[in-house]
Amino acid sequence: MSKQPYYITTAIAYTSRKPHIGNSYEIVLSDALARFKRMQGYDVFFQTGTDEHGQKIEEYAAAAGVSPKEYVDKVAGEIKDICDCLNTTYDKFIRTTDKEHEESVQKIFKKLIDKGDVYKSEYEGWYCVPCESFFTDSQLVDGKCPDCGRDVRKEKEEAYFFKMSKYQKQLEEYIESNPNFIYPESRKKEMINNFIKPGLQDLCISRSTFKWGIPFPGDEKHVIYVWVDALLNYITGLGYDPENQSEMYNKYWPADVHIIGKDILRFHTIYWPIMLMALGEPLPKQVFGHPWLLSGNDKMSKSRGNVIYADDLCDRFGVDAVRYYLLSEMPHAQDGTITYETIIERFNSDLANTLGNLVNRTVAMNNKYFGGVIQPSDVKEDIDDELISMALDTLPQVAKLLDTYKVSDALSKIFDLAKRCNKYIDETMPWALAKDEEKKARLGTVLYNLIEGIRFIAVLLKPFMPETSDKILEQIGTDVNTLESLNSFGAIKAGDSVGTATPLFSRLDAEKTLAEIEASLATPEEAEEEEIVGLAEIQYDDFAKVELRVCEVIDCKPIKRAKKLLELTLNDGTKTPRTVASGIAKWYSPEDLIGKKVIVVANLAPRALCGVESHGMILAGEISEDDVKVAFVDGLPAGTQLS
Repeated sequence: MSKQPYYITTAIAYTSRKPHIGNSYEIVLSDALARFKRMQGYDVFFQTGTDEHGQKIEEYAAAAGVSPKEYVDKVAGEIKDICDCLNTTYDKFIRTTDKEHEESVQKIFKKLIDKGDVYKSEYEGWYCVPCESFFTDSQLVDGKCPDCGRDVRKEKEEAYFFKMSKYQKQLEEYIESNPNFIYPESRKKEMINNFIKPGLQDLCISRSTFKWGIPFPGDEKHVIYVWVDALLNYITGLGYDPENQSEMYNKYWPADVHIIGKDILRFHTIYWPIMLMALGEPLPKQVFGHPWLLSGNDKMSKSRGNVIYADDLCDRFGVDAVRYYLLSEMPHAQDGTITYETIIERFNSDLANTLGNLVNRTVAMNNKYFGGVIQPSDVKEDIDDELISMALDTLPQVAKLLDTYKVSDALSKIFDLAKRCNKYIDETMPWALAKDEEKKARLGTVLYNLIEGIRFIAVLLKPFMPETSDKILEQIGTDVNTLESLNSFGAIKAGDSVGTATPLFSRLDAEKTLAEIEASLATPEEAEEEEIVGLAEIQYDDFAKVELRVCEVIDCKPIKRAKKLLELTLNDGTKTPRTVASGIAKWYSPEDLIGKKVIVVANLAPRALCGVESHGMILAGEISEDDVKVAFVDGLPAGTQLS
């Protein structure tokens, strides 16, 4: 009997730079869902990948002095490394520079052209280069991009358009007759009220002012608009061909779910379904728009100095601890948050205490009292029933929650079972039973129930924390790890032996760990768009945005736990002193600086460095590899602006 197919995708990552941990949440979420579906018996196909065309890439590559293909090869490699670092089990990693994808996209556009759904006209509107998106006057927010808040620029060029407006009624009818197509409900209302009901405009689908893109069929002066090219990956990855469909496509399409960020919902719930309608293909069954993972209360960006990378976290805390935090800390419909403090707190409370301590002391007690041999569960008491009932109820609850992508709630149910097992230890007091020879059989039953309860936890954790799941099963001496085995309580065999009690997660010293992290972050300011190498030309207007101000150093002191940093208090000509952290402690002592006047980039976004919020950057020159000199301007009054 063949398995039921299940096709799950992430949005493909844009190759502008290495992804931060907020970008990595999506791949871990999708991986957990894919792993669980495989455990349920589905034939899963899980696709992720990279989006590699567009004006932004062309500009980045030029600034770096490399070809666009060289640039995206490097970043795509970093993105794939992050996916692998996080132990994700994707079946295909697609790149939009893959030859097969580019050829399929051109065939798709030829079909749309032949159908009469594409025409040439002239586009005039506002364009956001970082988002690769066009906007009308009414869509701008305070004159800036409604998605990222950056500046937009007026562009006018010849372009090809897709007759999106032609399919508005069909899309409305589809959404109405498929109420779960856009999920959750709040996202659906946003799309209908803000974008569909006001009326859909035809979509600009080509660009002619740059070259890094898939050539437009029949007119190589144009390249296909990057967003349209990217959306098509969901079918080209399955070998879609308008003339001769592949077995993969026929097997897995339509997708069961697209897992995407809430910020790109309109592309996936308006542009994408209408393109499929025009092609005469089925629509995906569901689009789930997940919330963002914030750094503290802010969206992550290098300009804010709050970027955290997945590989750095994995090196410090371990892969499964990072996976657990990402999946447990993100609410279903609201933005989640990540800070080093909360990671350490959850690591200690949930992983080291609740889970790790449960496994460690249960295995240790079985080794101590019975030489590691698992005893029969013959001497039962009423108190056992509550634990057994909760264990049997956990799988159905987890499965139901995962059906609606409530991954955090599903993990909470599993850890509730771990907490119940810990409570069962306190209630039964195995150490007291061990003192009475007549109660040895009861002690054996108690430890059996604990070991079997731990097996339930390990099996349920497999989609979320696969390495930890395997370690737990090894310690309790079993390889029974299927979901089917959780339909009854008692799969552990009496007479088998547990392994060695080895800590799964060792408690972290919060103060020491934070100090180590802060010290590692105490590096000089980096360029906002980190991947650009070489000297990039800027326009006068760009330089004019930088505010250089003369400031007087009125106080200066070292920053604890950061040998490179000094904390400077500055008079910048206003009534409020300004604090700046600067990595110049190797070359200057506080007394060298107090009373001096320095040049500060005054409108740089604040950045936290070793517990100090730095509001600016002092200008200094690197004379040699080991010689840095601050630019002093003692002849100018504090507050003077330089231009």
